[in-house]
Order: sequence, then structure tokens, then C-alpha cells
Amino acid sequence: MLAHVLSIMVFTPALTALVLLMIPKKVPVHAWIALASTVFVLGLSGWTFFHFPEASGDFEWVEKIEWIRSLGIQYHLGMDGISLTMVILTSALCVLTMTSILKHEKFSTKEFLVAFLVLETAMLGTFLALDVFLFYVFWEALLIPMYYMIGRFGGENRRYATLKFFIYTMAGSVLMLIGMIWLYLMHAEQTGTNSTSLIAYYQLAIEPGAQMILFALFAIAFFIKVPVFPLHTWLPDAHVEAPTPGSIVLAGVLLKMGGYGLIRFVLPLFPTASIAYAPWAAGLGVVGVVYGAYVAWAQKDMKKLVAYSSVSHMGFIVLGIFSLQTTAITGAVFQMVAHGISTGALFLLIGMLYERTHTRQMHDYGGIVAVMPRFTALFFVVILASIGLPGLCGFVGEFLILSSSFEASVLLKPEWMVGISTLGIILGAAYMLSMYDRIFLGKLTFERNRSLKDLTVFETSLAFVPVILAIWLGIMPNILLEKIEPSVQKIQKIAEVNHERTH
Repeated sequence: MLAHVLSIMVFTPALTALVLLMIPKKVPVHAWIALASTVFVLGLSGWTFFHFPEASGDFEWVEKIEWIRSLGIQYHLGMDGISLTMVILTSALCVLTMTSILKHEKFSTKEFLVAFLVLETAMLGTFLALDVFLFYVFWEALLIPMYYMIGRFGGENRRYATLKFFIYTMAGSVLMLIGMIWLYLMHAEQTGTNSTSLIAYYQLAIEPGAQMILFALFAIAFFIKVPVFPLHTWLPDAHVEAPTPGSIVLAGVLLKMGGYGLIRFVLPLFPTASIAYAPWAAGLGVVGVVYGAYVAWAQKDMKKLVAYSSVSHMGFIVLGIFSLQTTAITGAVFQMVAHGISTGALFLLIGMLYERTHTRQMHDYGGIVAVMPRFTALFFVVILASIGLPGLCGFVGEFLILSSSFEASVLLKPEWMVGISTLGIILGAAYMLSMYDRIFLGKLTFERNRSLKDLTVFETSLAFVPVILAIWLGIMPNILLEKIEPSVQKIQKIAEVNHERTH
């Protein structure tokens, strides 16, 4: 067994960032060192994936050290099937993003690389923390590098986008902090000891009335991060103004923290409130599915279209989580991975096109399949994965969510809700294929685009990675589902025990 594998995984990027700070700017090795760090982390996450015990819903490779003894705060890390899946997604997208930076002079600067590496540490720590205080530290820490990346390297309206992103996220964090303090005091009252352990909080007997308020405090914070309609308005601005590497990580990983938090905190800690609020939360998810798809169809900016498509796809995940069914929650976790792959690939490809033309407006293109056939083919496969074509990763999660949500007895008129949400799939196919048609098909509209160069061998190899992953997970989804489902069952078991305890 590799000792302290989780700590090594979490802090390698941050330690690499410190090394980069000490290397003079004149020495052009920063990007290669940063890439080596992310590849090393991916290797460690791959090791945990292949050594993760079969059908285990328990936390593995647990590390627990006293941190602030008087307050009961511990450095406590652990990995179950859900966090394993999120760590694999995070480390893989970080390698993909860092590789894309290699030949980009603007983003291969020391400042950007340091911010990116610190962000990776914060993201990994969030998915692995089993101490509530430690979780909050990592949760808040990721704001700083993301704020810097968008504010320093973003588009023309980057100040407005960063301010909106920061205010929304901080507002949710304050509410979550209030909830955490309440849980801390409740644990001290019930046990006579101080602790910030999430595992210890799973044993609390929380009265239904308190659950209702705590649910709201935590759920709003996670709903903002997802983001759930109507708390989504920060996302399109952040995506449009963020640099391409920031957009990939923002869509691929940061949005998933909201869904992860709902599963890890809200469902097991507040089961009675989760059942009571489930119809409303699922309803917001359904509204987000249809609203995001409808607004995406109206966009002219490629990045903005993909941003609103994320609102739609994440709505499916919220629907799956609050169906309170094992299969649907498992599908929601899988869909987080699928969305991270397809949307990350879309932002990567849009970034490659933008570097050639310096415009993201779809009406500035048309018929470029004639000059960029490789790019066109890869873009088409990624679009098919995004709209959920059977045989690709996007289909599996949505199918599990919809089929299981249809049977959920806790929802108000589940058949009606699921029926409405399927409009998001239809609209998704419409806006994605419409974008594809306007950019690639027909005659070459503008002569200036005739000089566009197709993807280089390096760019083709880079874009081919998420395409292979989309096909692989579409054909062999059990490689993830078998690791996710036991952990979902364990969380549901905790929720059932806590629900019975309060009745």
C-alpha cells in the first residue's frame, strides 16, 4: 500500500507551485514542470482507481491527524467511490488543460501556472476532505486562483464576471458556514465533545425543524455552485470571460462540487428535510433543464451557448439526486463525469478555433469543414456525446436519471416532471446541431476563413483524448458505475438511519 497517497495527491500541485515561484522567469521550464506535476497526480489517481476495493462503499486510504485539538478539528482525508470518480475527473482534466497550455505563450506564464496548480490542490482537497472545517478551507481556497485566472487573463468584461462569480459564491459560503457552526454546536451539546468530523455528524439526531433550516443553508450554497436556476446567472458571464483553461476547469470540475456537496452533506445529514424538499429541488432541476436548453438555442456566441447548456445538463443531475433513488443518484455522479468530459472538450475546441479567428460569433463562420476537416470531425463526436447519443458517455447518465426518476415516489407527479425534462434532450440536440450547421456546413461563407489551418498533430492528439474517453465510457460505463453505486448505497443507508432516528 502506498502510504499517504491522498495527501501526496492533494498537495503535489501546491508544492510544485512553490517550486515555480523560486525559478526565475528567464528559465523557460515552468510549463513543463507544471505538466509533470499534473501527470504525476493523474498517475496517483489512476493507482487508487485500480487498487480501489471491489464493491466497497467505505472510505479507503483514510488519513487522520489532530490539527486544532481544542476545537476538535482534524486533518482528515478519505476516498470512497464517489470521491474517487471526482478525483479521476479532476486530475485528467488538469492534465488535458495543462498540456494545452504548453504551446500557448499567454497561459504558460509563471503567474497563471501557479494559480492553476493551487486551484488543482483546492479541488482535490474538496473532494477528499472528511473534516467539515477542512472541507470549508479547500472550498474557499479555490476562489482565489479562479478569481485571479479570470480577472487577470480573461476577456474585456472580466472584472464584472469575476466580481459576480465571487459575490455569488461567497454568499453561498457564508450560509454554509452558519450551517457548519450550528452542526458543531449541536454535536457538542449531544456528545459533550468538540468535533468537526463529517463522520461524527452522520451520527447526530437532528430534529426535523432544524433539518429544514440546515437543509436550506447548505443546499443554497451547493445550488449556487451547480448552478441551479435561478442562481445560475454568474455562470455564463464567468464562462465567456474566462480564458480557455479556466473555462475547461470551471465547467469540468467546479460545477460538480455543488452536486458532490448535495450527495455528501445534504442527503445523509438532513434526510427528513431532503424528502420534504425533494419535489421542489427536483422541480428547480427540471426548470433548469428546459430553461438552460431554450436560452442556449438563442445564443450567437459559442462559449455562451455551451455555458447555458451546462445549466441544462446540471439540471438533470439535480433531478437525479433529489429523486432519492440509488440508480438515479449513481447516474447523476456518472453524468457529472460525462458532462465534464464533453463540455471540457467543447471549450478546448472552441478555444483552438478562437485562437485562429479571434471571434466566437457563429455568424462569422460557415462551411469551414472545407478547410478544417479534422477539427469538424472531432467537434461532431463531442457534440454527439454532449446531446447523449447512445454509445457515448452522455447517454448513460441521462438514461439512468430519467428511468429511475420516473419511478420516484417522493416527487410530485414524477411522470410529468420527467416528461418535461426530456424536452431538454430534444432542445439540446436542436441547439448543438444548429451550432454545428452554422459553423461547419454549407458553402464557405467568408473568404477570410479560407486560410484557416486545420488542427496540428499536437492539437489533434490533444482533442482526441476526450473523444476516446467519451466513447470508452459510453461503451463500458460499468467501469465507473461499479465503483460509484456501493458508495451511493452507503450514503442512502446513513440517510435512512438518520430519518428513522428523528421519527
